[in-house]
Amino acid sequence: MVNLFKKELAEIYSFLKSYYRETVIISLASLFFILDSYHPIEPSWLGSLIYYAVLPILTIIVLLRRNPLDFGFRLGSLKTWGFHVAIAFVIGLPILYIASRSLSLEGYYTVEQFNLFKYFWETALLLFAWEFIFRGFLLFGLKERLGGASILIQMVPFALLHIGKPEIETISTILMGLYLGYVAYRGNSYWPAFIIHLFINLSFRVFVNLL
Repeated sequence: MVNLFKKELAEIYSFLKSYYRETVIISLASLFFILDSYHPIEPSWLGSLIYYAVLPILTIIVLLRRNPLDFGFRLGSLKTWGFHVAIAFVIGLPILYIASRSLSLEGYYTVEQFNLFKYFWETALLLFAWEFIFRGFLLFGLKERLGGASILIQMVPFALLHIGKPEIETISTILMGLYLGYVAYRGNSYWPAFIIHLFINLSFRVFVNLL
C-alpha cells in the first residue's frame, strides 16, 4: 500500500513536471476567471485589467520565466492578420446592423444617455485584457505544446463567460471564439483579435443606441 502510494505520487510529480507550463497556464487562467466571478472589482474595466492582464503577465514573468511579448504582444504577420481584419470589417458591418434590430439584443444593450467616448475607452481597456487572457495567455501559452488545438481550448472559456447574455449572442461566441483564435494563431499576434472584437462591440453599440 505504501509503495503504491509512493508510486502514484511519483506519477503525479512526473506529470506536473512534464506539463508544468500547460498546468500553470490552464489552472491559473481558471483561477482568474473564478476570482473575477466571486470577487468582482468595479469598475468592470479595472477588474478585467487586473484579473485578465496584470495577473497573467505576472504569471508569465514569475512562474513561467518568459517574455510577455512572446504571448501575442508582438505585431506578428501584419499582412496575414491585416487581411482578416479588413474582411471582418466589411462582412461584419451589415451583419451587426441586422443583429442590432433583434429585440432581445436591442433590449439588452440599449443604454440611456449613451456616451460614445466613455464607452470607447472603457471598452478598449476591458477588451485589451479580455483578449489577452484568451488570445494571448491561453492561446500562445499552449501553442508550443498543443499547436492548433490551442485555438479550440481558448474558445471554451470564452463562450462560457458569455452565459447570461442573450442566447443568440452566447451561441455566436463559439464561432467567434474559434475565428478570433485562428486569426491570432495565423497572424502570430493577439492584436487582430483585439481590433476585431473592439470593432464588433463599438459598431453594435452605435447601431443600437445612436442609429
